[in-house]
Amino acid sequence: MRVAGFAVVSVLAVAVAGCQSSPASEDLVIAPSPPPVVMAPPPPPSGIVVTGSRMAGAVQEWASPVSVVDASQAQAKSDYRYVPPVIVPTDPGTERYDGKEVSPVKIAAAEPLSTFSVDVDTGAYANARRFLTQGQMPPKDAVRTEEFINYFRYDYTRPADEAQPFSVSFDAAQSPWNAETRLVRIGLAGYTLPEDSRPPANLVFLIDVSGSMFAADKLPLVKTALIGLANQLTKKDKVSIVVYAGAAGLVLDATSNPAEIRNAINDLEAGGSTAGGAGIELAYRVAEANFIKGGVNRVILATDGDFNVGLSNTDALIEMIEKKRESGVTLTTLGFGQGNYNEALMEQLANKGNGNYAYIDSAIEAKKVLGEEMGSTIFTIAKDVKIQVEFNPAVVSQYRLIGYENRALRNEDFDNDAVDAGDIGAGHQVTAIYEVVLNGSKGWIPDRRYGDKLPASALDQADEAAYVKLRYKLPDGETSKLIDFVLPASKLKAAGAPKGDFAFAAAVAGFGQKLRGDPLLNGFSYDQLASLAGKQDDFYRQEFVKLAGVAGGMTDLRTMGGDEGQGGQ
Repeated sequence: MRVAGFAVVSVLAVAVAGCQSSPASEDLVIAPSPPPVVMAPPPPPSGIVVTGSRMAGAVQEWASPVSVVDASQAQAKSDYRYVPPVIVPTDPGTERYDGKEVSPVKIAAAEPLSTFSVDVDTGAYANARRFLTQGQMPPKDAVRTEEFINYFRYDYTRPADEAQPFSVSFDAAQSPWNAETRLVRIGLAGYTLPEDSRPPANLVFLIDVSGSMFAADKLPLVKTALIGLANQLTKKDKVSIVVYAGAAGLVLDATSNPAEIRNAINDLEAGGSTAGGAGIELAYRVAEANFIKGGVNRVILATDGDFNVGLSNTDALIEMIEKKRESGVTLTTLGFGQGNYNEALMEQLANKGNGNYAYIDSAIEAKKVLGEEMGSTIFTIAKDVKIQVEFNPAVVSQYRLIGYENRALRNEDFDNDAVDAGDIGAGHQVTAIYEVVLNGSKGWIPDRRYGDKLPASALDQADEAAYVKLRYKLPDGETSKLIDFVLPASKLKAAGAPKGDFAFAAAVAGFGQKLRGDPLLNGFSYDQLASLAGKQDDFYRQEFVKLAGVAGGMTDLRTMGGDEGQGGQ
């Protein structure tokens, strides 16, 4: 069966194949040195369609170990133990990232203002988790610390109603890795929309069905993710489906029938080149044709980002997205797969499309992003959200913002409503952490011989450590609103060691910075970060603690082998 010129495959065959395993793997025993390794064959050439039966055979071949130690021989040695097969991780050499240098330290007397756009993306954390679970350190350029921090939920007070779409919280603590500094946390918590008050949604699923999407962690996982989302939609919502390979086509016109949506998704298969630009163009046209005034109008792009036909230049794609957002249609990007993954493009498209970016590495992550956090992903409650912090040099001598390097704004952009910034979805949280040096404490930068004399206004307001301002627009507004707060100096001076929720946030921030090779962590180890995070009850937080331990173990191995690896030490 074929739909709109695109080949169709049975998902049931894929699912059955994915559940099969080699009989030999049940008795696999691996000696301590060297362990047997399962080698995966290269993916099929682009354009080749693999049917269900052939895929089943491929999965069986992938699951078969190269060498197996006889179980009866192993039982005679007490130091042998049963373990699952080891999969060699994919070489990330062809993956594309757009990393930035770690933010520099600023002297408050010279540069008191820090201005940036909020960022609610979480893709960098999920992608780094994929590397770590495969036994690799993520590339430094793949790590954006703010996305690590914002992957998790914190104990912020939520606003009572949508009159003010988000609440703002402040707290301070001593830095775990530097006795001379303090951490300042600014937390935003978005209003959670009750289900019965959600606006209607006009969604266009834009699905990459090119040959590069053949692997099990690509198109099959895309189907699982989008079918899960479709099952949560109501009768007032509608979904269209656009697919692209060598060309783009409309597979399903706008419908509110969940069965039609599921069937259309299930009937897709991978094959051909990747005309991503044409797909985006068509998806926006479909979204505009079905536009719901006062509702949510969003394109959801699911791809590995490997555009190679037609409009594929990153700058040209971004320019097109910037023009299209003026129509009121936003863009969410969902990244899948590995090996050829273009993370740089995925993050930038979502940023310029007034949307959000997530990386889906498992069905569990799909459920988190499109199930547990569907409101945050789909429904915007505030747009163009900017933060500007002015530090009082009479209290704070030096500071640095942890993360947000690619969200930095010029100071003059804060009051300019024409400058685009990040959006916040229903129930979203945004956390920003500064590390600051109090006056009189030893800073990262030595005192200047010809340092500027502090202004009288700073000394007169020495009870204020910082002045914090936020600007935002309502989803249908064009004029921003201002919220401002003062951070008392007493809060910084009396700050103790981080505890509970703040300690966990600090651990995540330190983890991201360590993976980036941040030298200002002063040798704080992965084990210390895991200890700082503490015992957790939440599944995702527990997983983080384990990942910190995995990173620490790999660091120990590389240290013994003289290999510093990709991530920070």
